[in-house]
Amino acid sequence: MINRLKEMNRAVLELDLGILFCGVVCQLVGMWLTQHKVMYTAALWLGILLALAASWHMYRTIDRAMDLGESAAKVLIAGNLLRYAVLVIILGIIMVTNILNPLVVFLGCMMLKVAAYLQPFTHKLCNQFFHETDPVPEPMPEEAPESSEQDPQE
Repeated sequence: MINRLKEMNRAVLELDLGILFCGVVCQLVGMWLTQHKVMYTAALWLGILLALAASWHMYRTIDRAMDLGESAAKVLIAGNLLRYAVLVIILGIIMVTNILNPLVVFLGCMMLKVAAYLQPFTHKLCNQFFHETDPVPEPMPEEAPESSEQDPQE
């Protein structure tokens, strides 16, 4: 299992861990503050599942766009619009049917944004878990002067 986690894209793993961590915190806090605990839990974890799916879709879209040339921007924009369209459609269905609380679903979706800010923390945790360290940045070597340029002093 650890080898499979090491093979994953590290940024996606750290982002997903941040989403799950935020979800657990919101779950624990919300259980004390809400009257309808089951509805709150269902709505929150639906939003968190949407956030996890959005992070994976974002990774796949960026990975696919890296192989393209000038059309990469179009692919990125189309992927972004698709993610937001799915979110709007799901929230619209929830609001029309009144099955779950759309604000709590939206809260779960926003865990993607919060997890992005927690990424330095989850990065340190992943480094400790995998017994790894970040490489030390080294300065870039200076460019050698071109041979075609001659010193006017000579």
